[in-house]
Amino acid sequence: MKVIRVIADLPVPEIDDARNFYGDFLGLDEQSLGLDWVTRFVVPESGEQLQVVSRDATAPENPLLTVKVDDVDEAYASAESRGYEIVHPLTTEPWGIRRFFVRAPDGTVLNIAQHHDPSPTVGAS
Repeated sequence: MKVIRVIADLPVPEIDDARNFYGDFLGLDEQSLGLDWVTRFVVPESGEQLQVVSRDATAPENPLLTVKVDDVDEAYASAESRGYEIVHPLTTEPWGIRRFFVRAPDGTVLNIAQHHDPSPTVGAS
């Protein structure tokens, strides 16, 4: 498994307030993820990213970091074999991510994720 990117997941009470602060005030570009409970802001000059999360609608806890990897299945097997607590099982989400949550020894919850092609039925009528 190779780590591709690490993104901070900042818990916020309201996504709209975060838009006003991080987008309007700080001038970060919003990169919509198409979900009402999370959005991403990007520093235009450097490409650095910050995600704000009001609540993870599909998991029991909010992670503090998202770690994008090249092989999430390998990462999951490695986490299990090392005895790390799996907070949210390996799941293929309809919005184009395959992921699981793991608790680090210090208690921090991480979202370990890999992009995948979303289901063709998502959004279909």
